[in-house]
Amino acid sequence: MSPVGLAKLLDGLPKTTDPNLLVGFKTGEDAGVYRIDAVTALVHTADIITPPVDDPVVFGRIAAANSLSDVYAMGGRPLTCLNLIGFPSADLGPEILAGIVEGALEKITEAGAVLAGGHTMDDDEPKFGLSVTGIVHPDRMWLNSGARVGDALILTKPIGSGVLFNANLKGWVSDDAMATCYSTVSTLNKITAEVLATAGVVHAATDITGFGLSGHALEMARASSVSLQIDVDALPQLPEAQAMYERGMTTGVNAANHELVDGVTHFARALPPSLRELLIDPQTSGGLLVAVDGDQGEATVRALHESGVSHATLVGRVLNFEPPNHLLFR
Repeated sequence: MSPVGLAKLLDGLPKTTDPNLLVGFKTGEDAGVYRIDAVTALVHTADIITPPVDDPVVFGRIAAANSLSDVYAMGGRPLTCLNLIGFPSADLGPEILAGIVEGALEKITEAGAVLAGGHTMDDDEPKFGLSVTGIVHPDRMWLNSGARVGDALILTKPIGSGVLFNANLKGWVSDDAMATCYSTVSTLNKITAEVLATAGVVHAATDITGFGLSGHALEMARASSVSLQIDVDALPQLPEAQAMYERGMTTGVNAANHELVDGVTHFARALPPSLRELLIDPQTSGGLLVAVDGDQGEATVRALHESGVSHATLVGRVLNFEPPNHLLFR
């Protein structure tokens, strides 16, 4: 649903008072966190998507990577997963469902987690995702609210998967560009999170998914009471993504994402409409956007590159809040 409508819905719900609920639904974080004891907290998240591809195994990989990402965005480690499945059993054979679960299990195993069960229901179209439980030290979890003035901003995956998936339905995207897209969105944020946790420099983190880069950057900026200055030319893009917007392609989410960010965004220069659309392009299994110690930005990117996170890029910095604009693109 619309991020604006979702915020209004959540604002109307009663507040939870359990002191061990360290992160709930009120703060717009990537997952909930519940403290068990002084050194252990559980990270809870759930996500489900419709197929962006025809291949059931690839769909399962992408959906699982997308679901697991929220645990990594909190600085946690996934432990157990439950399948969440909607499936038109009257129209599709059991081998399709088996392929989806097979692909998901590959990524669950790669994450070092286990599949503990799940729930399947009849639906008009396939849907798949995971409910994931992870673990994190209560004093070492990452929130989107900790960005500090002077921090460097790092983005760890290229953007543009949303428009590529839609354009591919019309046969507009080259095979090479789609292969890169599939590889990118199937890649876990596991190594990224491990490198960042070892470096110990993260002040704030979020993963880039349905609200697009701008929408999730806005959540971080608002929660931290700062402005994020982002260098548009530094942003890593998936091949052909901007070109698809130039041809007139869009997604069903762009309009809602515009509504979310347009009133609090400033552009220091005129940008092509295609590039402005790319900034709000909804991602599936996107990268992490992290705010780190300003003097550690370059070293952190080097460490990520040395560990195989090749697209990690310094994309901006954190500034004092400049009302009303939480997002400053230059």
